[in-house]
Amino acid sequence: MMKRLYVSKNNETVRMFESDFMEFFSRVHPAIPLILYLPVVGYMVYVSLWQRQLSFPAVAALFLLGILLWTLFEYLIHRYIFHYEPKTRWGKRLHYIIHGVHHDYPNDARRLVMPPSISIPLAFLFYGLFLLIFRSLAPGVFAGLVFGYVCYDMLHYATHHFPMKRGLLLWLKHYHLRHHYKDDHVGYGISSPLWDYVFRTTRK
Repeated sequence: MMKRLYVSKNNETVRMFESDFMEFFSRVHPAIPLILYLPVVGYMVYVSLWQRQLSFPAVAALFLLGILLWTLFEYLIHRYIFHYEPKTRWGKRLHYIIHGVHHDYPNDARRLVMPPSISIPLAFLFYGLFLLIFRSLAPGVFAGLVFGYVCYDMLHYATHHFPMKRGLLLWLKHYHLRHHYKDDHVGYGISSPLWDYVFRTTRK
């Protein structure tokens, strides 16, 4: 059961579970996605180039398609799952665990990237779907999707903890922080605002 027991203002964090076991797995070091998924990206590119015998331009195109698909999934998940407003008591608790805690404590460094207990099953699910849809081309598209996910996690962490003093990164930082501190019903894109423009959910 989720239970908010204490708050540390210095680390802007909160204890969510009475169980130490559950509490441990609710926190993730931001380097974990890099360690887990960059080897997956490399292996999928290897499969595409050397096992499937696809040309480099073909793999590059599939890779870019995967990144584009990631930006769409990121938008849809953030808008329709993370910001779904449940009515039941258990639904509200689950929503708080999944995303609500991030809006209450946006600078909690150990709750900014997705826990492997969630990301690994999702990775298998998406790869299975890609095999059904893209067949022999699936590894190239999946490599791009996973790379997009890693970039998203790293950018999300950096947005909350790195200064980002100029250029596109500063613009993305401001774009996401407006979602937190101005209006959380707009600006669902984090790694890219593309789909906010497509679906007209940019800040008015």
